[in-house]
Amino acid sequence: MKACGIITEYNPLHNGHIHHIKEARRISGCDVLIAVMSGNFVQRGEPAICDKWTRAKEAIAQGCDLIIELPLPYAIQSAQQFAYGAVETLKLAQVEDLVFGSETNDLGVLQKIAALDSDGFRDLMKEGLSPVKAYEMIFGRFYANDILGIHYLKALQGSTITPHTIKRIGNYHDNTLTAAQKQIVSATALRTALANKEDISAFSPMQITPHPSLEAYYPLIRYLLLSMPASSLNTYALMDEGIEAWLCKQAKEHAKWDTFLSACICKRYTASRIKRTLLHLLLQMQRDSYPIDHLRVLAFNAQGKAWLKQLKDKTAIAVKFAQLPVAYRRLYEKSAYLYAYPEVVANDSVKKEWQSAQFLTNE
Repeated sequence: MKACGIITEYNPLHNGHIHHIKEARRISGCDVLIAVMSGNFVQRGEPAICDKWTRAKEAIAQGCDLIIELPLPYAIQSAQQFAYGAVETLKLAQVEDLVFGSETNDLGVLQKIAALDSDGFRDLMKEGLSPVKAYEMIFGRFYANDILGIHYLKALQGSTITPHTIKRIGNYHDNTLTAAQKQIVSATALRTALANKEDISAFSPMQITPHPSLEAYYPLIRYLLLSMPASSLNTYALMDEGIEAWLCKQAKEHAKWDTFLSACICKRYTASRIKRTLLHLLLQMQRDSYPIDHLRVLAFNAQGKAWLKQLKDKTAIAVKFAQLPVAYRRLYEKSAYLYAYPEVVANDSVKKEWQSAQFLTNE
């Protein structure tokens, strides 16, 4: 059997993702398609539009065979750490190929950039530029999928996994559904449509009630920022370079989320960087090391089950919550309660966290 990997969030899963699934199968000729997927919190620093179990189930229905959770400490990090965590997870899953979306769809160019020394990039970051701005200064304009792709390729260096790109379809910056976009639109546009209670059935197979955004957590965020001493705040991951003082200053001056976030954004800190930092605060995530030494399975079908059987003597596999390493169990328990914080029926997400992986058919 041959396995191919893809790296996803499915926030929500849409027609562009279905195209990606089909193309990954076609390009790789795989028997098993494995998706590494973010859990209940995603890389842009927000709660996922719906819980990870619902998204994993839909991914199996649309053609994936095995859904593995991207470990939370890597899911809510910058592109570099997100990519590292995802690729290391795919290495554990022993895939032979990785297929990812790209705006340029030029693997050769992306590989050349990935092979360059990153000292210049780090120097620009030290001068106060955000990662995206630093990339623009060195390499010219790149969009999000290409930047992620460069980091995937860096993380793949020295491995036997073969990378492939497919052309990303649709406009990354579109925020609304339009007739001109036909049936493929961005996840951003779909999240906006869901927030406005629009019908997304032409663009996504998922029919969901969207989970509240990070805005719903702002009363708690503001309380923590204004009540905790700086010596405690800066023990949390991402609370560095003085960002804790900056966040506290803006929290004092702004009682509403929108004005707080707008005031926090600057040359050094993007909206996503700020929101990821606030998630680390809410999760009380210290600067601990979380090794990628296991696979947490969210969902699988018969093909996925066969692949897991092949892996079981080589890789630690967590199909049940109790099989997770202790440090991860503690972290996921906190994340379950945090995700449930704004829910009307708060126990739903918490109960799901303790469930076993879902065995599903594609029928």
